[in-house]
Amino acid sequence: MRLSDFLFAAVLCISALPALACRMTMALEQWPPYLYRDARGSYTGLDLELLRAIFKEARCTLLTVPELPTARRQLLFQKGGLDLMLAASETPERQSYARFSISYRDEAVGVFGKAGTPAAQRHVASFGQLARGKATLLAPKVGWYGAEYAAARPAMEKDGRLNTFGSFQQGLRMLDAGRADLLLGDVLAVRHEARLQGVALTALPFLALRAPVHLMLNAHSTSTADLARLNAAITRLEQRGVLAAIRARYDAP
Repeated sequence: MRLSDFLFAAVLCISALPALACRMTMALEQWPPYLYRDARGSYTGLDLELLRAIFKEARCTLLTVPELPTARRQLLFQKGGLDLMLAASETPERQSYARFSISYRDEAVGVFGKAGTPAAQRHVASFGQLARGKATLLAPKVGWYGAEYAAARPAMEKDGRLNTFGSFQQGLRMLDAGRADLLLGDVLAVRHEARLQGVALTALPFLALRAPVHLMLNAHSTSTADLARLNAAITRLEQRGVLAAIRARYDAP
């Protein structure tokens, strides 16, 4: 066989091989309705369904480790012990240790009162208006909920009109018990917990935040090829309407 024929045959064999499989490890967590353990003990949720579809399309393997506290999970990711985190906002400080996929959904943060909330509170249309009023607010202890909330928070804390909670289960119980007039939080998470507790809510006519979220890959344990593969999968699934159909089942934005 001539050398040129040999090389041509080798190229054909290489091109026929499947792309090298990518494997990524993620820690499980309780963040309903995005990722949580159902009544049968199986993990489910919007983000997990989206992630499984993306990994299947990309022909990647998802490995999971048991639930970890938030701070421990973040530290393990930064040290290279985890390859992937969900629903991440792309920020400059994370660029040194992470790379981000294109967006796979939006997050939305709203303000809610119980059904029957007085009209003066129901018609509040901004955090500036809320800060100037008299209504009291429950808000998560940690997390970024938009620039308007960050600007209004000091005045509300000074007036004693802001209380915080650690979980939406706790927050909804506090709202239902009359500990505050209004509650701030992720729209889907608040509505999910309200359904579980049987608390009827009214949403105020503005969003505190709506922004894209991304898959966050560890820059040291994953490659740019891994990222390109996931981005291509997200793009194809969006074009075919697969991700939109999953989001629609959860009434996600």
